[in-house]
Amino acid sequence: MDEKLYNEVLELMDELAEDTSVPRNVRKTSSDSKEKLQNSRESLDLRCATAISSLDDISNDPNVPSHGRAAIYTIISKLESLSKS
Repeated sequence: MDEKLYNEVLELMDELAEDTSVPRNVRKTSSDSKEKLQNSRESLDLRCATAISSLDDISNDPNVPSHGRAAIYTIISKLESLSKS
């Protein structure tokens, strides 16, 4: 596992979870996804897939501002890279 990329993803999820300009459901999903990603009892691939699925679902919410959607897509991209490493 690429520790640097893993920590970067966690940091981006924190930033999204603390961004008050995005809807509450987006912040909660980001926070929940971070918790699931840190659950070391499951394989990294499964944790990444779960987080990607949750984030992808909220990216389609019409209430998400464009900068929030861009942040979500950045996190998803990094999670996909992480699951392949």
